[in-house]
Amino acid sequence: MGQRITTVDAFTSKPFGGNPAAVCVLSDAKEDSWMQLVAREMNLSETAFLLREGDAYRLRWFTPTNEVRLCGHATLASAHVLWEEGFIKREQAAKFQTLSGSLFAKWNDGWIEMDFPRLPVEPAPAPEALLHGLKTSVLFSAKSTPAWLVELESEEIVRNIQPDIASFKKLDLDVLITARSKSTEFDFVSRYFAPTQGIDEDPVTGSAHCILAPYWSQKLNKNEFRAFQASQRGGFLRVTFNGDRVGLIGQAVTVLRGELV
Repeated sequence: MGQRITTVDAFTSKPFGGNPAAVCVLSDAKEDSWMQLVAREMNLSETAFLLREGDAYRLRWFTPTNEVRLCGHATLASAHVLWEEGFIKREQAAKFQTLSGSLFAKWNDGWIEMDFPRLPVEPAPAPEALLHGLKTSVLFSAKSTPAWLVELESEEIVRNIQPDIASFKKLDLDVLITARSKSTEFDFVSRYFAPTQGIDEDPVTGSAHCILAPYWSQKLNKNEFRAFQASQRGGFLRVTFNGDRVGLIGQAVTVLRGELV
């Protein structure tokens, strides 16, 4: 029997929305080169690989071109698969050991709640390649890990912008744009571009909200948010901020189960 693989749409309650991630629950350790080839074959923004270690799972994330240190939507998808396919019971927390330390997820009445580290932001002038790529005025810019954070003038600009991706490829970081929402449905909106990792636009980026939560907490003087990532697929998150930790809360849907032969 080959390696089972599951595709999950994360940060959505309906199939074909949110951000798709592939998940492999491994029975034994695999070489990095094999995992990278599988991620390239799946050609999704991330493919997650899990290996049981005691009462937790070693979790690694690969884009089609490289391994990343932190990924929200593929962690959400991984927890969803562990519960749905019976690897752990829903009343048990999903525990992960990652390149970014220990992460946790718990099931709560159809929602998956994850605990992630805050990613600090340091104000910095936007480089020319970033400004050229955005082709619009910037209210604020800062460097974080792994992205430039840019606040734009309005939600409409964030939703409708068509950036010059070629310019973003000249940067050493991804690009995260955001604006305050004009509606009462959401507190802020965002989009995320990562062409240097083989992803022109990531549909919904959980880890980006580890940057956005502390930023908007300071601006809006609150610690709980309703966030929308305004990609073509779109995705909704509930976000909390508590000092050095960020809570990411979302839903997930299995759309495909297969086997690597």
